[in-house]
Amino acid sequence: MSLPLAHIRVIDLTRARSGPTCVRQLADMGAQVIKVESPDDEEGVPRHNSDFQNLHRNKRSLVLNLKDERGRAILKQLVARADVLVENYRPEVKKRLGIDYSDLRTVNPRLIYASISGFGQTGPYKDRPGYDQIAQGMGGVMSITGPPGSGPWRVGIPVADLTAGLLAAQGILVALLERERSGEGQWVHTSLLEAMVSMLDFQATRWLIDKEVPLQAGNNHPTSIPTGTFRVQDGYINIAAGSQHMWERLCRALEAGDLCTDPRFASPSMRSKNRDALTVALEERLQTKTAAEWIEILNAAGVPCGPILTIDQVFADPQVQHLGLACPLAHPRLGHIHVLGLPVTLSRTPGAVRTPAPEKGEHTDEILAELGLSGAEIGQLRAEGVVSKPEERSG
Repeated sequence: MSLPLAHIRVIDLTRARSGPTCVRQLADMGAQVIKVESPDDEEGVPRHNSDFQNLHRNKRSLVLNLKDERGRAILKQLVARADVLVENYRPEVKKRLGIDYSDLRTVNPRLIYASISGFGQTGPYKDRPGYDQIAQGMGGVMSITGPPGSGPWRVGIPVADLTAGLLAAQGILVALLERERSGEGQWVHTSLLEAMVSMLDFQATRWLIDKEVPLQAGNNHPTSIPTGTFRVQDGYINIAAGSQHMWERLCRALEAGDLCTDPRFASPSMRSKNRDALTVALEERLQTKTAAEWIEILNAAGVPCGPILTIDQVFADPQVQHLGLACPLAHPRLGHIHVLGLPVTLSRTPGAVRTPAPEKGEHTDEILAELGLSGAEIGQLRAEGVVSKPEERSG
């Protein structure tokens, strides 16, 4: 079965999370990815931990010293054959190394050069180091997350890193599609800050259009009521019944006709005004049954409803298992492991998790040989510190 991006060659110069997240989308869909790594251990993450394995599957590894002119020459040989290069250096670093877009487009005019930064490639913050939680704060997300009046709360996943990576991958795919028409590459760039501001979505337009500053709403939806977390006999469940017809369905399922006719809850605006009283009234009814009972009743009535699961419970859930979101993988050192599966399915040419994360420099000799270097030339480059000896896969 053909993988959809099997014809695309990608050079991965990224570190940390946002860049590798971007490249992983391409690798999982079949792109031929070369992960270029420094001889210095700059990653700061144990290579065999779960995070590294999940981020870097489906890649080959080349150790290359880009501070050496010969290392940069090898990179340019790779660029000449590549379709995409992804990097997340600060602007002055790639300029100093001579590997920014203006340099590499002269090597390959068809190259799609993708950059992910903390705050953008230009502007007053362009040289600041980026970090997920900093972007969550500066992008407004922490001001609207958490219980009302509790102070700022970070989101429980690195949402700025992940979103920036996904947006960069989307930009790369659009640029590749455009290249089919123009024959030319281009520079694609995004940042953690841009990702966070864009993810504000309707919360942003509440300010941009309505001039309303959104506040924390905890587990309640800020505008769709009742949508949130509600206490039941043995814990909590999520219910989403914000529209008028869904509210009426909920009342029927709860056998709470009195709530439907109560003037305090008669319309969306009244339910918003009397939200706290509504929550109390709903939880009085919900306390009579368990989470499992209510989930069955409400879903049967067409009211969106679901449990609140811990991570182990997520992967035990029959629907998650059916979707294949935990993907088995054989690792030479770690044995039988699972990584996250692909969240997008193509019916004819689906992507796949094919190979585990590589050992550092595992494919150095292989990749250099593909460029036409002899064994003696590779040995000399290794002896002079331009490349490093591949690490063993087993042992």
